[in-house]
Amino acid sequence: MMGPQNQSTSLQRLHHAEKRIVRVLELAGLVMDELANSTGPRTEVLAGHCREFMKSIKEIQTTLREEIKSACEYRPFEKCDYSARISNEICCQKLEYIVEQLDGMKRTINHCKDGT
Repeated sequence: MMGPQNQSTSLQRLHHAEKRIVRVLELAGLVMDELANSTGPRTEVLAGHCREFMKSIKEIQTTLREEIKSACEYRPFEKCDYSARISNEICCQKLEYIVEQLDGMKRTINHCKDGT
């Protein structure tokens, strides 16, 4: 189960992943700039950017997979009876409404019998 400490570190990991996503976008921009270079792209620069890009993408994917898996395992209300209690309360109110309707029907039937 995920406690407050795990939530905090999870948020920190997601924040770090967000920073890496921004860096990946910067790398993509640098590659585009290099490809648009008037003297032609420098192979070693492109290769370096592409290596860093792919490494970062893999790290981001790993982090997000782990966080998604962790979030799916986290069920803070799993053992809570709130849903059952609300469902029960709604059923009770429905029954009260039905009893009121039946009472009304009974009064109408009695009124008709008295009138005839």
